[in-house]
Amino acid sequence: MLLVGNSALGGKSMTRPLHEIAAEIRSDWKKPFFGALPYLNAMAELSSIQEMYFQDSACSIVNYFLVNATTWRGEVARRVKAELKALLKQAEIDHQVNYQYHRIGRD
Repeated sequence: MLLVGNSALGGKSMTRPLHEIAAEIRSDWKKPFFGALPYLNAMAELSSIQEMYFQDSACSIVNYFLVNATTWRGEVARRVKAELKALLKQAEIDHQVNYQYHRIGRD
């Protein structure tokens, strides 16, 4: 996640589209592990962690990519993997908040 501090955006966080992250991965990881390729290809088609790719959620695609990207190493790999994990964590928090909001409405 790209965090913009005290800038013109008022300190709001900005997340890069998944397809931009996938492009950076491709430029850094010259010979990706074959198990990561389907998920990297899917990420290249997605913008948001909230989207679906056919029957799979972007969250599951990112999770499976991370599981299959253990051989990708280096500074860029560490930074990008941390960014993807932060996206997953934020998506989980958003999901919990939405669940609580809708649950309260039914009580």
